[in-house]
Amino acid sequence: MGIAVVYQSQTGSTKKVAEAILGELPEGSVLAPMDLCDTLEGYDFAFVGFPLHAFGPDEIAKGFLSNVAAGHCIALFVTHASPESDGAPLQEWLQACREAAAGSDVIGMFDCRGQLAEPVKKQLLASDDPQLRAWAEADDSEGQPDAERLQKAAEWARQMMSLIGPH
Repeated sequence: MGIAVVYQSQTGSTKKVAEAILGELPEGSVLAPMDLCDTLEGYDFAFVGFPLHAFGPDEIAKGFLSNVAAGHCIALFVTHASPESDGAPLQEWLQACREAAAGSDVIGMFDCRGQLAEPVKKQLLASDDPQLRAWAEADDSEGQPDAERLQKAAEWARQMMSLIGPH
């Protein structure tokens, strides 16, 4: 039995967080891209991570959460390009992630800023919605997550490990 870190990443941001988490786990823990992981059988616990897409998890992440992670003990980690970590819109989007994982025993959730994907930025800039265009115009997420955010992810991973006990 062991621990898996399963992630989906578009710009590399979520993969960086996954690697920071893996660095805090016992030897033998596994890092796997979400699209290559079709089961969590044989794992005591899994960290599951993905970026926000269109204000919540995308269809791949939703499918993984409902079909693969359901019934398992997990911790979620989510990346986003939002500069406001406590803003109401972001909290609503993170709630959509929690709801997508409702079939799992979620013991914790971590979120941090990641880099906005260029194709997404172009879509936002072309949007009819002035708020979406303003977000894209103000984007300063290049290079995220930074070292401080990755350190926070590592600290969170240690906290999650203390909740699930020794492995």
